[in-house]
Amino acid sequence: MKEKFDVTPELLKENFIEVYGAGDNEIRMFASPARINIIGEHIDYNGGKVFPAAIDRYLYCAIRKRADSKIIYNDLFFPGTYTFDINDDFKFDKANDYANFLNGILSCMKKRGLSFPCGFEVLVASNVPSAGGISSSSALECGFAWAVSETFGFNISRKDIALMGQQSEHEFMNVNCGIMDQYIIATGKKDTAELLDCAKIEHEYVPLNLGDYRFVVMNTKKQRKLADSKYNERRSQCEQGLAALQAAGLNVPDLCSITPEAFEKAGSAIKDEIIYRRVRHCVTENDRVLRAVAALKANDLQELGRLLYASHNSLRDDYEVTGIELDTLVDVAGKQNGCIGARMTGAGFGGCAIALVHKDSTEEFIKNVQSEYTKVVGYEGGFFACSSGDGVKEITK
Repeated sequence: MKEKFDVTPELLKENFIEVYGAGDNEIRMFASPARINIIGEHIDYNGGKVFPAAIDRYLYCAIRKRADSKIIYNDLFFPGTYTFDINDDFKFDKANDYANFLNGILSCMKKRGLSFPCGFEVLVASNVPSAGGISSSSALECGFAWAVSETFGFNISRKDIALMGQQSEHEFMNVNCGIMDQYIIATGKKDTAELLDCAKIEHEYVPLNLGDYRFVVMNTKKQRKLADSKYNERRSQCEQGLAALQAAGLNVPDLCSITPEAFEKAGSAIKDEIIYRRVRHCVTENDRVLRAVAALKANDLQELGRLLYASHNSLRDDYEVTGIELDTLVDVAGKQNGCIGARMTGAGFGGCAIALVHKDSTEEFIKNVQSEYTKVVGYEGGFFACSSGDGVKEITK
């Protein structure tokens, strides 16, 4: 594995030529962002509304058509070359590592009847922390899908790029994920967050005016894979809770169609205490999303910060997806000058948290939280302040 460094499109193109040679066809360059979810966790698969933003950390994908039907994948930082043929019937194979995410996309494209006149070669490099809870795998899927679509003139819409990424996760990777990650990465716009209705697959752009505050991403550096976590178990528990409420006469299509007031009245139909708490998280978290959007529109960052803390507490106590690493980051963050809110973001069980911190305090904030985190868990976390970014795009000179 090469030593990691911040990659730029220019560096990636240079390395592409080193790996594959000069060639006659055009090398095209694409960027795909990481994302943070400001609030609305574990409700995208329960018909909820979520509030993510694309950020200015990118995965880059360089692609060039070949004269034959070969497909070749390389990553700037990870060893191993993966070679396939565009006429292959792609199947998941653990030995193919990250190439599975790419082959899953190609499998979806072929199912849609798209055909490839030739093969291609790809070099990927990312400034997005892997397994960090800010969606490195979705950045890879959507960035690659956009690159292939544009290179071969498929003209797949941004919404369909997102849906294809989700389809690939479900059918190829066997991860029963929601739509949020792929959607914000495909459709994000700088200086906005998106209020995404996961039931209707519709979104509203909301100006992300944070004034003197910045989001700081705090990476636990605890490795966890979504498919290996208790994600599918939580999803199953939510389905059981919904079934119990529907059986008791509550006529709703999903958990996030239930208001906190309606749940107060009907919740006793759920006899299992654990499932009750899972459902309570979904109902209250969806309500917090709506209140957070209203707070941002009203320029009430203090209220937004309070909602971030409330979200984390619910994910810790009712949904139980945090753990000592994420709880330590949020607890310590909340004691720092300039921090007005913090919560875990992503699937949990490791990964990342975010904190809303005054720009004049970010340096001291990172130093202090790093120190306390290391004392508690025994190793360092990773920290960076970020701004909003654009969704998947081609980089043109």
